[in-house]
Order: sequence, then C-alpha cells, then structure tokens
Amino acid sequence: MRLVRFGQAGQEKPGVLDAQGQVRDASAVVQDYTAETLGRGLLVRLAEALDSLPVVAPVRLGPPVRPGNILCIGLNYRDHAAEANMPLPKEPIVFSKHTSALCGPDDAVPLPPGSTRSDWEVELAVVIGKAAWQVSRDTALDHVLGYSVANDLSERSYQLDRGGQWIKGKSCPNFCPLGPALITADEVPDPQALRLWLSVNGTMMQDGSTADMVFDVATLIAELSTFMVLQPGDVILTGTPKGVGMGRNLYLKAGDVMRLGIDGLGEQTQTVV
Repeated sequence: MRLVRFGQAGQEKPGVLDAQGQVRDASAVVQDYTAETLGRGLLVRLAEALDSLPVVAPVRLGPPVRPGNILCIGLNYRDHAAEANMPLPKEPIVFSKHTSALCGPDDAVPLPPGSTRSDWEVELAVVIGKAAWQVSRDTALDHVLGYSVANDLSERSYQLDRGGQWIKGKSCPNFCPLGPALITADEVPDPQALRLWLSVNGTMMQDGSTADMVFDVATLIAELSTFMVLQPGDVILTGTPKGVGMGRNLYLKAGDVMRLGIDGLGEQTQTVV
C-alpha cells in the first residue's frame, strides 16, 4: 500500500494511491497519518475501504506522514565517509531535524538568510509503525511501517561553523522534503538493496545503493531503541551516499533544480528559490 497526504501546505488530508496511481481520499477512514493513528490495523482498514474511497483531482502532495520526531544518522555510507575524509563510525551518529523542516516532495526550497553552503543529501526514510523499546536486531524490522524518499538538506555553515548540534544546519524551512508516498514494508522485501540517486540541473551528483550502509536499517532501529522509545510515525533518515556538495565544494543557488529518487519508492523534484 502507498500512503500519501494531499492538499495545500498545512491543510493536507490523508490519501492512498490505487493501482492506477490515482490519489483516493482516505478522510472517511482516518483523520490524518500521525503517531495516534498509524499502525498495521489502519492499513487493514484502508485496504478494505480502498475501492470505495473517492478519487481526487491531481493535487499537491505533502509529506506522507506527520511525525513526532525526525531522527537522522550521519556518515552511514562507506563512500560518503571516505568523501568526507572521516573514519567509519563505531556506533551510529545520531542527530535530529526539527519537524518544521518537513515539506512535500516537490515543494520549492528557499535558501535560508545568508546561506552560502546549502547542500543536498538523498536518503532512505524509514517510518516506524509500532513502538520500539530495547528491541533486538532480529525483530527490529517488525516495527517498520514503511519507507519513503527524503532529501536531508543541510546548511553546512550553520551545521559545522556555528557550534552546538548539527540540528542547527538541518532544520531550515523546507529542508526535509519527504515523499511522494509512504511505501509499506511488504512492498520492500530488502531495504538494503535499493538504488538511490540525486541530480542537480540534470547532472548526476549521487548514485549509490543502500547496500553500502555502515549500519543497516535493522541495526539502526535496534540501536536507537536502546536509548529512546521509537513511536509510530517517527521518521529515521538513514544517511546519504557520496556526491554531496560539500565533497565537491559546490553548493545550491537560486534557480537550481534537484531531482532525486529511490528505486520502487518514487521521485522528488525541488527548485531552489
């Protein structure tokens, strides 16, 4: 199943993509996709009601869930760590993005005031569907509702030159495009066998595979659940492959167009303004 949220920013409604790729309004089944509503029980109800849900005209897609937390993993691809000239981490490097950074997959990305080093990062997003606390790696994937595409945009000066935590460079408005859909876990048999890519103005910048992760998805969930209770709807951004702007000394400017995607999960397009 493929869950979406559609409508004007801040007024999105829950939806489901049918087999023809049409958006169907799921408001009669659920008010929104949040920590309080997400779970496998909801998926069953949506599947039962799918054919009766009304089709909506083409409309803007927002982020497919409203998460309580966006957790991020740094330096989680071997080639990206080499590009950054940094050693592979012995444990996952964890930081967060503020939820106010969320936006739809094709929304414009405004450069923050004074930005000179805004950067791109295509990432596999994992959405939790069942609370996870102290879970083992062997059972960790049982807690995954589904997967999506994310762009972990970063203002590197804010992130690295201003002291404190990385969240400062990660949380500007529209610095977390998510979507187009949440693809449920049954449609992704192996999250470690996905190609992910990103281009800027038609030039391929990133072209990697989730097989290159230092810590795979199951390990990340187990590790995070050692320190916190992961809640339904929480989003984990699992790291990015090589090819970011920081590794090329090339950064975003107004008018640039980013395209990115993950095989089987969909594509995004953002224009920098």
